[in-house]
Amino acid sequence: MTIDVVNTIQLEKIFLDFPVELYKDDKNYIRPLNKDIEEVFDKKKNKFFKQGECERWLLKNNEGKYIARLAVFVNKKYAQEQPTGGIGFFECINNQEACNFILDKAKEWMLERGMEAMDGPINFGERDRWWGLLVNGFEEPLYAMNYNPTYYQTLLENYGFKAYFHQLCFGLSTKVPLSEKMTRWHDYYEKDPNFTVEHIKKNNIDKYANDFTIIYNKAWAKHGGGKTIEFKQAKLIFSKMKPIIDEKITWFVYHKGEPIGMWINIPDLNQYFKHFNGKFGWMQKIHFLYLKMTGACKRFVGVVYGIVPEFQGKGTDAYMIGECTKYVQPSQRYHNYEMQWIGDFNPKMVNLAKNLEANEVRRLTTYRYLFDRTKEFKRHPMLG
Repeated sequence: MTIDVVNTIQLEKIFLDFPVELYKDDKNYIRPLNKDIEEVFDKKKNKFFKQGECERWLLKNNEGKYIARLAVFVNKKYAQEQPTGGIGFFECINNQEACNFILDKAKEWMLERGMEAMDGPINFGERDRWWGLLVNGFEEPLYAMNYNPTYYQTLLENYGFKAYFHQLCFGLSTKVPLSEKMTRWHDYYEKDPNFTVEHIKKNNIDKYANDFTIIYNKAWAKHGGGKTIEFKQAKLIFSKMKPIIDEKITWFVYHKGEPIGMWINIPDLNQYFKHFNGKFGWMQKIHFLYLKMTGACKRFVGVVYGIVPEFQGKGTDAYMIGECTKYVQPSQRYHNYEMQWIGDFNPKMVNLAKNLEANEVRRLTTYRYLFDRTKEFKRHPMLG
């Protein structure tokens, strides 16, 4: 077996097309858009190249057929207990020898760069995309979410990877009525004039970007080393979201006019993109508009859900959730709701999901492999 480094247009195409044959009989597989994968490896578009290094590989068997692919990368700002690299975009035939061969090469590549461990499958980018191995809930994936055959778990664990943390995805049917508890809290805040709630409006997008900034910095700045977000960053995020926003599924709650909570949801883009076979040219864009107009998307996705600390645990979230329910249930536009993954190391957020009376519908796992096999393996630390 030999490895080809992806460094030509022809090999880039093979890298993109490799999963097609692998998943040809899997009805739940949705091919990602080529442009979304290509942007990860574009030095002009991916800021992580400023602080890291990345290569793509294709594994060829002795008969000259490609049987696996992998991306390997190091990122100076990926702060872990020991220097840790990453592997991603892993696809492989069901063959342990092939898997071991390409992972051994990944280990060698990372050792040469001073790494002591590798995590995977993860992204050479943010955690909201292509992160974790699917281990339960083999249904159609959400947009930018990894999907894989069941045997990948066996391949990686046989190699020696261990679960660093689990990524829990919660969902529910939109036909399920609000619980008595949620209804009671909704009615309580609806009667209190100090509290108001409203859905996002595209013609005033800057206002909601600003509200998002305020809530985010109060609710999450204490995590992740005190990382905050600036208004200009939030404005950019909301501007990119604008074409796909369904106004009545994103809500904010206010106390005396000050933003204290948000529930940001968007339609699941994969419900559109599954028809495009990885392409998104002008014909696909016209098709996208048609699908959007005809209500082809039956699932919406929770992107951000948060309350500022002083109102956490007081039922204020029920106010905006109840108002959203008034739209979603009668319209029957959406049949299912699913939240983006929550790390099992974050019990507060897991409890928030359970407050929605949602059930775990899928699970992904971020694995870690320590190069020193005598070193004690530690799970991701729990958040307080």
